[in-house]
Amino acid sequence: QVQLVESGGGLVQAGGSLRLSCAASGSISSINAMGWYRQAPGNQRELVATVTSGGSTNYADSVKGRFAISRDNNKNTVFLQMNSLKPEDTAVYYCNFRTYGRTLATDYWGQGTQVTVSS
Repeated sequence: QVQLVESGGGLVQAGGSLRLSCAASGSISSINAMGWYRQAPGNQRELVATVTSGGSTNYADSVKGRFAISRDNNKNTVFLQMNSLKPEDTAVYYCNFRTYGRTLATDYWGQGTQVTVSS
């Protein structure tokens, strides 16, 4: 099992910045991916950004150039620096930890943190 603890959400004006953090603990495999997904009211959960244990990153087109994901492997922590925030970034942001077994991957989720961007 993996436990995830998120922090850093809040209310910010358009154009502002926020930084999200997520710390993982428990059965941490050496090969994994950590990331952030978000879900706005009435919408499906969508990928924001991910980073693998090897450092490869992936971003949603809507956040490229504005958001930056990073991780501290020693602390099993992932960060999401969000700049130039827009009202459409408003959502609950969920931390994700994906561990890879021999035949399948397992996802763990944080409790979610609210990000609200006012216009």
